[in-house]
Amino acid sequence: MTDIQTINSIQSNEDHSYDFLSEECFQIHLSHYDHLPWLQALKRAAWNEFHNLPLPVRTNEKWRFSNLKKLSLEGFQFPHTKLGYERVDISRLSSIIPDYAGRMIFEDNHLLCHDYISDSLRSKGVIWQPLCDAFEDYPELIQKYFAQQKTHLGSEKFYYLNLAYAHAGSFLYIPKDVIIEEPLLVYHWAQASGIALIPQTIIVAEPNAQAVLIDVYASHLAASPSASLAISMGSIFAGKNSRIVRKTIQNWNEATLSFQLDSTITSESAQTKTIAINIGSSLSRFENQVILDGPYAQAELYSLSIANDTQEFDQRTFQEHCSPHTTSNLLYKNSLLDTSHTIFSGMIKVHPGADKTDAYQTNRNLLLSEEALASSLPGLEIEASDVKCSHGATSGKLDENELFYMLSRGISKKAAQQLLIFGFLEEILQKIENPTLSDYLREIIQLKLNNHHYHENIQ
Repeated sequence: MTDIQTINSIQSNEDHSYDFLSEECFQIHLSHYDHLPWLQALKRAAWNEFHNLPLPVRTNEKWRFSNLKKLSLEGFQFPHTKLGYERVDISRLSSIIPDYAGRMIFEDNHLLCHDYISDSLRSKGVIWQPLCDAFEDYPELIQKYFAQQKTHLGSEKFYYLNLAYAHAGSFLYIPKDVIIEEPLLVYHWAQASGIALIPQTIIVAEPNAQAVLIDVYASHLAASPSASLAISMGSIFAGKNSRIVRKTIQNWNEATLSFQLDSTITSESAQTKTIAINIGSSLSRFENQVILDGPYAQAELYSLSIANDTQEFDQRTFQEHCSPHTTSNLLYKNSLLDTSHTIFSGMIKVHPGADKTDAYQTNRNLLLSEEALASSLPGLEIEASDVKCSHGATSGKLDENELFYMLSRGISKKAAQQLLIFGFLEEILQKIENPTLSDYLREIIQLKLNNHHYHENIQ
């Protein structure tokens, strides 16, 4: 049975959507897994937890500075089938890099394309499957990892909603000593409006394994008649001495309310790197937590955000050092235009006994308008004595001396401003370590800057 056939075989015969908060909608989704009682029980428990938890309120410190007026879960539909309509050219829209080890393309929660990994990788035991197929084909394996990394940064209600509807997404398992040279790609497209998108990614790396996975979240249409909701989750389990990199590109249209809840467990001597590029949505909540759970574990956390108009990017991070000789380095950069708002709230926690910890946390904001606002709350909680930890946050405008120098050399004001903005962002773009992908992101960023006439408003 092919992957497309698998998707269609578990869909209902209904040809319309339901309010995704309704019991009727959830029951239809749950009925797809009648033959998997363990999964049904987990999903039902998650559904109940979602309903038991309240929406965030202003008095909740984990939502400090957030604009909760934009936060609503009402009115979104969950499509149960997507057949018999004309699709856009998915190959053209889903080929940002030419070389990859495997690819999946989802649209409105439904799998459109599954490019398999090579026979060589499969013979070594690599599993690369849509999440719904992994539930079916590897139930004992996936039960060890599905729903095993809980968020504690404020979005618990949305975490449980993702678990309740988990279906679209990818499961990557890399056995011991296996190295995947080329990246794996997953695209999540939004085609309809007013819907709920629920992607999830799970990466499991056994000792000495290596892989790179890229998740792209994007909308076909730049504008939408009604808002959509996206709640994405990503979990990394990095075994001893493994090397895992995950890159995410969030470019939903600006009618979308976005949640991205990521978590990583980095074991002894393992190295993990997460890079998040945030461009789209009206309100984007990005939570990233990493646990360094073994001596000499290393984690890098990078993020770049471009905010314009009334966009809000709300970033919450947690670097948790549980073992000695561990290292983490976080760098988040935000560029803000118009009346946009970014929030950074990060915490480094060092547990007792985690001596020789080396942890850094930096948030830098480039304010390109007098009305833009950057709120920063870096923090430390240290319970060990022999550590090196630092945190800091800066906010500033374009350097007037540098701008004057470029203008005096005959460079136009617009070009000079662009050069300085990209100079600020380049530190993160270089972390991508894929020239084709980096150039693609530069094009998207430049297009966004040009479309909003940023050069007329920069102070």
